[in-house]
Amino acid sequence: MRLNRYIAQAGICSRRKADNLIARGSIKVNGKTVTSLGVEIDESKDLVECDGKPIKPQERKIYLALNKPLGYISSSSSAQGKSILDLISLRERVYPVGRLDKDSRGLILLTNDGEFAYNLTQAKFNHEKEYEVTLNRQLKPTDKKKLEEDMVLGSEVVKGVKVGRIVGSRVNLTLHEGVNRQIRRMMEKIGYEVEDLRRVRVGKLNLGDLSEGKWKEIKLKDVI
Repeated sequence: MRLNRYIAQAGICSRRKADNLIARGSIKVNGKTVTSLGVEIDESKDLVECDGKPIKPQERKIYLALNKPLGYISSSSSAQGKSILDLISLRERVYPVGRLDKDSRGLILLTNDGEFAYNLTQAKFNHEKEYEVTLNRQLKPTDKKKLEEDMVLGSEVVKGVKVGRIVGSRVNLTLHEGVNRQIRRMMEKIGYEVEDLRRVRVGKLNLGDLSEGKWKEIKLKDVI
């Protein structure tokens, strides 16, 4: 088994973030620090440690849905402010799937299943994320078309988004990519300000009537 997959199955983080742990020297295999990516291990024999603590794959897979309030960061660490993990009262260790900015709110998932996290955060698997966005003014038809086309943001090209219902200054947007602050940056480029951004759906799972700051356990089939 690949080392990054083993770390993900231990509920430490996603496979992509596991590569970062390996690269910075946080992982040891049989007492030796490993910094090379792509290392294979024998999960039945090898001892794997993360920051000096032995880790093993989780037996029970956990999937949580949280209605994130404003002001919380989507991180496993509270070093940069209040973490969404501060809202979770659970004995088992979980971590956020993807990100939702500090100044955004709504549905975010947490898990200890690294394969699930990898599947959900990679654009190639085509999982939708829907947002309810409030702008400083109503979206013009010409600007709607701009959002639906590929757009250059800095040094990268992002795919167009699906524009749904428009009611006054509120618009529903659906995207597959997870580019940092994509919606806010796209709106800024075409001359709008985002006053509120709320994620209302991930895959098949809708936020529904889950109260802000509250969480619930869900099943894998609820999402994908």
